[in-house]
Amino acid sequence: MNYKNKCCTLLSQQIINNNMDLYLKGKTAVITGASQGIGRAITKELALEGVKVFAVARNEVLLGSLKTEIEKEGGTVPVTFIQDIVLHDGPEIIAEAAIAEFGRVDILINNAGKSQPVDIVGGEQQWIDSMALDFEAPRKLTHALLPHMLMHKSGSILNITSTYELRSINVSSIAKAAVVMWSKQLASQLGRHGITVNCLQPGLIDTENTRRIFTPDERKAYATLEIPLQDFGDPKDMANMATFLVSPRARYVTGTVVVVDGGAKRFAF
Repeated sequence: MNYKNKCCTLLSQQIINNNMDLYLKGKTAVITGASQGIGRAITKELALEGVKVFAVARNEVLLGSLKTEIEKEGGTVPVTFIQDIVLHDGPEIIAEAAIAEFGRVDILINNAGKSQPVDIVGGEQQWIDSMALDFEAPRKLTHALLPHMLMHKSGSILNITSTYELRSINVSSIAKAAVVMWSKQLASQLGRHGITVNCLQPGLIDTENTRRIFTPDERKAYATLEIPLQDFGDPKDMANMATFLVSPRARYVTGTVVVVDGGAKRFAF
């Protein structure tokens, strides 16, 4: 065992011995975009912490494989829900179904989204569709669940955002910038009700989307030049931070944006 692995092993043993409990067991969560990438990793991590997850996505096959994967690893088996969140009544359907299933919702993670690069102007429908998915959908789902959280005087809302400093126009990142401003304003209003609102901003994470943009050689060259930690992140890196931010351990963290990007420089790509 090399020095690095030995240190990691000792640290893991120390955490176990000190009972580093995030106090999440038995809590309930709604996660959108749960079938793949960052959403999948967060769903799995929360389930392994004992959270009852209402996992929402459009892809039934991927949700089924996630459910099987979690069950095999001994996590709390999630409830999977097939729903297109951008449909007119999609957010309300999700909120009603989750409350009916669990009785209460402690955690909401708005993760569903899709990168939408455009040229200098872009097509009008591209702007409409991307704003609907990346801003309006999480806003509507949050609004649908807020009366429930306010009634219980507790809750944790986490919005997965985007890297903003891009070299080209991407409607998704613009919509996510609006999510950040809305989240900060919401946090200032909900703190007195025991509800936290935070944003989690990824850098370049190893997902299907980044694999379409970077070849392995391009990824290595870019990471060496632009990322101090010398590689792209893994979805689990996002999941680890998300799990902390929605846990009682982060009870005094609200209205903030936490960046998981390996120390990347100003421009992401």
